[in-house]
Amino acid sequence: MTKTKGSSFRFYATLFLYSFSFSLSRAFYLPGVAPRDFQKGDPLYVKVNKLSSTKTQLPYDYYYLNYCKPSKILNNAENLGEVLRGDRIENSVYTFQMLEDQPCKVGCRAKLDAESTKNFKEKIDDEYRANMILDNLPVAVLRQRRDGSQSTTYEHGFRVGFKGSYEGSKEEKYFIHNHLSFRVMYHRDLESDSARIVGFEVTPNSILHEYKEWDENNPQLTTCNKDTKNLIQSTTVPQEVEQGKEIVFTYDVSFKESEIKWASRWDTYLLMNDDQIHWFSIINSLMIVLFLSGMVAMIMMRTLYKDISNYNQLETQDEAQEETGWKLVHGDVFRPPVNSGLLCVYVGTGVQIFGMSLVTMMFALLGFLSPSNRGGLMTAMVLLWVFMGIFAGYSSSRLHKMFKGDKWKRMTLKTAFMFPGILFVIFFVLNGLIWGEQSSGAIPFGTMFALFCLWFGISVPLVFVGSYLGYKKPAIEDPVKTNKIPRQVPEQPWYMKPVFSILIGGILPFGAVFIELFFILTSIWLNQFYYIFGFLFIVFLILIVTCAEITVVLCYFQLCSEDYNWWWRAYLTAGSSAFYLFLYSIFYFFTKLEITKLVSGILYFGYMIIISYAFFVLTGTIGFYACFWFVRKIYSSVKID
Repeated sequence: MTKTKGSSFRFYATLFLYSFSFSLSRAFYLPGVAPRDFQKGDPLYVKVNKLSSTKTQLPYDYYYLNYCKPSKILNNAENLGEVLRGDRIENSVYTFQMLEDQPCKVGCRAKLDAESTKNFKEKIDDEYRANMILDNLPVAVLRQRRDGSQSTTYEHGFRVGFKGSYEGSKEEKYFIHNHLSFRVMYHRDLESDSARIVGFEVTPNSILHEYKEWDENNPQLTTCNKDTKNLIQSTTVPQEVEQGKEIVFTYDVSFKESEIKWASRWDTYLLMNDDQIHWFSIINSLMIVLFLSGMVAMIMMRTLYKDISNYNQLETQDEAQEETGWKLVHGDVFRPPVNSGLLCVYVGTGVQIFGMSLVTMMFALLGFLSPSNRGGLMTAMVLLWVFMGIFAGYSSSRLHKMFKGDKWKRMTLKTAFMFPGILFVIFFVLNGLIWGEQSSGAIPFGTMFALFCLWFGISVPLVFVGSYLGYKKPAIEDPVKTNKIPRQVPEQPWYMKPVFSILIGGILPFGAVFIELFFILTSIWLNQFYYIFGFLFIVFLILIVTCAEITVVLCYFQLCSEDYNWWWRAYLTAGSSAFYLFLYSIFYFFTKLEITKLVSGILYFGYMIIISYAFFVLTGTIGFYACFWFVRKIYSSVKID
């Protein structure tokens, strides 16, 4: 019995440590990413993925270019997330035998016509990279570390080609990488004598191949055959991209034993050089939180406690009349705001986004959404968004009933359609632009239909179910009565004017997340993997606390100035951090990205508007609920005659 308890304790302790570790050495395997054992001679099939470029942000199908095609192109079944990312995984002509080195082998021969020449040149200009996959590992090119250290770092995919000029000539030419030297790293299991693939590298080269006679069944090249030892020599001429020229595509394969175990094979892809910056980010954010917590504690413990004691000791009405401060507006503080229905919709949507973000991060912490599970993060976010509709309906209806609203069906419809509708319109316009560029990033009709079905078939009914449940509950009672005639708000000093205090309120929540935001933007726009969900979760918690505290502090100052219009102000104070997020995205665009195409620029800002809008709704809702709790708490603590 003791042994069982000890082992179960060790299991939970291990699971906890794995959740917060930032490597992908997982204690359990997920469907589709479980290890595969290979024996010598087993066939290995390389799959091809999209062509990608950080300069255009427009992915293309691998076979958009005139590469070697198999006799029949077979599409892999991609999940929803992969389709939304523009992944198109297909079979290829590259086939290896496990643990059997292959010297130079011919893939195919292709003649360049005007269109394929133009396509190759465009993709070389835009620095496109070709992506391949073997045993769920993306192909990578070794690169030197900037700091000169020996540790291995990878670039994802290999360049389609390069530009250069012949010796003695100034004319710039285009050259294609038509020879691929693959290296497959494996880890041998000594007990079963089987091997697992733990690395997939490629070295691309450009070679002008020569042959005497072309035999389609068994092509023999003088520059590339089974006896070729040193393929690249000082006299090797690169393969130029020119209309009418023939290109012979070749490859060779070598296998190398590695000490890396299967569970750690993704570590090299995810090597992080800047974890110190993440810790700096968290310490910086914690300083902000501590500063705000000190202010909140001072307001709650000292000022409020003193206020409440004083208010409760006042004996005569005359003394009460002489008092100033937040107690004076008790008869108006719970008066429903202007456009209360819209506020209910936005609060409900914010709860939906909050639920989606929280659960997604929980799954990510447990390793379910690691980069090896391609498209998993996007799929999880879409599905969780849909199922969180029930909480959106519930929270918006509870608020609506408190405001004594009667048109609950209209309000529920707005909750179900407003935010997704705005997102869909932007998304549809962007998708049209991508489709116009013939990019594989354009969402196919079938996927668009599936998204519609998720929205109308699951999300909308769940919002109505949540709304119905919310309306069945008794209305939230205000702690104080509201006067029939609204009190006049006195003239406010300039620093208490709505625009100024709202903009000031957004600075600290943005300051708490902006360093982590840099890494998130880099992973989205520079084709890097984002996997440090432990850091992200801590930053998310800090964001929640910061939004809540800054809103409470500014709300207290507002009520002390006898301004009782706090409902929308609370939402906008925390939500204004999204304005700074969008400003930062403009700064990032001009300093970190090399986007030159108009369509790519529109895509970037279109998606950043979507992200900023979602961030506005999320932070605004956090701020609103914090302020709502605070106001109810302080007014239920004083005696009102």
